[in-house]
Amino acid sequence: MTNPAIAASGLHKSYGDKTVLDGIDLTVPQGTVFALLGPNGAGKTTAVKILSTLIQPGPGSGAIRIGGHDLATDPQSVRASIGVTGQFSAVDGLITGEENMLLMADLHRLPKDEGRRVTAELLERFDLTDAAKKPASTYSGGMKRRLDIAMTLVGAPRIIFLDEPTTGLDPRSRHNMWTAIRELVAGGVTVFLTTQYLEEADELADRIAVLHDGRIAAEGTADELKRLVPGGHVRLRFTDPDAYRSAAAALPDATADAEALSLQIPSDGTQRDLRTVLDRLDGAGVEADELTVHTPDLDDVFFALTAATVPTQTKPGTQSQDRNQETAR
Repeated sequence: MTNPAIAASGLHKSYGDKTVLDGIDLTVPQGTVFALLGPNGAGKTTAVKILSTLIQPGPGSGAIRIGGHDLATDPQSVRASIGVTGQFSAVDGLITGEENMLLMADLHRLPKDEGRRVTAELLERFDLTDAAKKPASTYSGGMKRRLDIAMTLVGAPRIIFLDEPTTGLDPRSRHNMWTAIRELVAGGVTVFLTTQYLEEADELADRIAVLHDGRIAAEGTADELKRLVPGGHVRLRFTDPDAYRSAAAALPDATADAEALSLQIPSDGTQRDLRTVLDRLDGAGVEADELTVHTPDLDDVFFALTAATVPTQTKPGTQSQDRNQETAR
């Protein structure tokens, strides 16, 4: 079995009497996107800083391995295998985009010719070639963020930490950034992402962890997390009043809307649950004109998991489901 790109156990960090991380465990497989969600001050950036060697973990923390290297005993090898793009751009606005890239190549001690080649390739990859000779201070927010990630990639890291990489970007720039992240992962790069945009995690992440009060409130795929929140249902619509009444009799647990000729049945959206509904309709000899499955979205999950009464370290099952998918009409 392939070793994970990131493995941390019992991660602790406190500042005075303020506990920021209270013994969290993180495992990120190679070539995947892992998203760490949480409200402001939840400890997301602290986790990134520890895992990227910028600050020391707190006393009592367990083993931390990044790219197969022990963070405590071999931090230099960890640094050589990672790239970090923080919340605030590392771009120097007083020099050009190309000069920013070449500076990073020098910091990575690349030979001059190789540094220029890598710089040209990355500027083209991130659609910055035309702006390469212009001062970075003239770049838009999206361009600066793309340049920031391009600078991170100069050393060809296999693990990248992206701390809220799209904060402040307009929707088009955000989607362009998503495309760039997907391309990185398709090339085998592992991405550890922190974000406040739940749609971003839903779009990009293979697995998501929600951080609350210094602990992991829940972890799983987006679909697994959505099943933790009540409110999922199957909605049936009919055009024939007789069919509607027969279906209502066959599904006594449904919430009926006689005016709309619709039934709403609580459901977790799984295939087994949906099959039960369809079997009961078949047994009554009724066919719905429209069937829609609704599941909670990540906004619902986030608000539920960051409430004060949420249990910690909840790990859902592994079945997946489609969200808000219309399955028949």
